Amino acid sequence: MSQDLSIVQLVLHASFVVQAVMLLLLLVSISSWAAIFSKLFSLKRVKVLNENFERDFWSGANLNNLYAVASQNARTCGPMERIFASGMREYQKLRERHITDTGTLLDGARRAMRASLQREMDVVETNLSFLASVGSVSPYVGLFGTVWGIMHAFTGLASLQQVTLATVAPGIAEALVATAIGLFAAIPAVVAYNRFARDIDRVAIMLESFIEEFSNILQRNVGTQSASGH
Repeated sequence: MSQDLSIVQLVLHASFVVQAVMLLLLLVSISSWAAIFSKLFSLKRVKVLNENFERDFWSGANLNNLYAVASQNARTCGPMERIFASGMREYQKLRERHITDTGTLLDGARRAMRASLQREMDVVETNLSFLASVGSVSPYVGLFGTVWGIMHAFTGLASLQQVTLATVAPGIAEALVATAIGLFAAIPAVVAYNRFARDIDRVAIMLESFIEEFSNILQRNVGTQSASGH
């Protein structure tokens, strides 16, 4: 009896539809774990790159030198450095056009940084919706497999004269495995989604704070240059 009701035997003896549901959920679970580890490493990398650039930025380094480095390392640098580069690029373009109005210079730089922020957040949030979908849909897919398996089990029992627990149990157990696999796929995805959503919110707050702080620095620079020009 214990051999007949082992997990492997239950999967092998399940109906074709239930086996297909199990296979689908297994593939989804593998994809979910791959997305979790990929996001874990990418968020750690983003955090390290942002902290390194923030340390260099506040160490008193020349803005033009930082911009030159950021332009050269555009593909490998972090989100904060790319946002800084986009703001500096727009600021310098406006200065080259001999625009001296403080409001115009700051608005242009801030718009460029906001657009860059949106692009960076889109990249950071990659696979987050997939994890949310896995967490919300997998239990229902597993439940569908369970319902189908139970229907199939009772249909097979209809021709029997005498039904006992021993005849009912294997079919129901086979069906319940689908729900178990659905929960196995959903629970890690939900936990990871909540963790990553919190970490991404922190990244967004850090980047938005940097935009405001850098805008203040640009405003002071414009004021200093205007005073020296007069």
